[in-house]
Amino acid sequence: MIPMDKQWEQFFFIAAVLGITFIISLLFRFLVGRFIKGAARKLKVDPTRYNFFKNAVDFILFFVAIVIIFRSIPPLRTYGTGLLTGAGVLAAIVGFASQSAFSNIISGIFLVIFKPFSVGDRVKVGQSYSGDVEDITLRHTVIKDFENRRVIMPNSVISNETIINSSTIDEKICVFLEMAVSLKTNLDTAITIIQEEAMKHRYYIENRSESEIARGEHPVMVRVMTFLNGGIMLRAYVWTRNPTDAFDLKCDLNKSVKERFDKNGIELADLQYQVVTKTL
Repeated sequence: MIPMDKQWEQFFFIAAVLGITFIISLLFRFLVGRFIKGAARKLKVDPTRYNFFKNAVDFILFFVAIVIIFRSIPPLRTYGTGLLTGAGVLAAIVGFASQSAFSNIISGIFLVIFKPFSVGDRVKVGQSYSGDVEDITLRHTVIKDFENRRVIMPNSVISNETIINSSTIDEKICVFLEMAVSLKTNLDTAITIIQEEAMKHRYYIENRSESEIARGEHPVMVRVMTFLNGGIMLRAYVWTRNPTDAFDLKCDLNKSVKERFDKNGIELADLQYQVVTKTL
């Protein structure tokens, strides 16, 4: 039989532990709530979808409080030991099951903080996926590719990939237009045709610096890159406003330059022999 004064002592101990836990719970709910609301506001998602985090904090705190109470009162110590053992197993299971989810959430928050890209940016992720960022959530990033399909990538995956952002700071892009002409080609004529076709395209823009203008460099530089087994590789540097215009510009120039070459008797190089040599 436990003395009355001892019972009151245990009662006050239980009340104190639960009271302190309640105060800590309020503090944690406030801090976690502000953190989630801030991240959700930047990600443009509904913060109420993540209220389970606050409930999880409450569960963990009160579970720990109950374990402390059971372990601190001798008659309940045996039950407390069993409860603690069960808690360890439960924590291991929950931790293993939620590892991927928490990893995606933390990665999503880092994406918001460090901003390697934003909604609307055109990106290339690794070597596989290219497109426009359509949405960023706490779990995944949605990329609309050029076939109008949605690529949904977990944030933990995208955070570990190399990201090429074509929209950060300056969207202008330099298009490399490469053409291999035959060895007998008059290079001056071929270069002039490429420059004329590039400059009259609707998406071409002037992007020379003041020093380049002072040196008299042409707005569209065309360089002789190398001599191949079957011809000569020319590369033109053509500037345009953004990646979307760059794709259209390159496709259009491939067609218009080829047509001008045909009219002027300029042949494209036959690189079949070179390809066979590389394969061997």
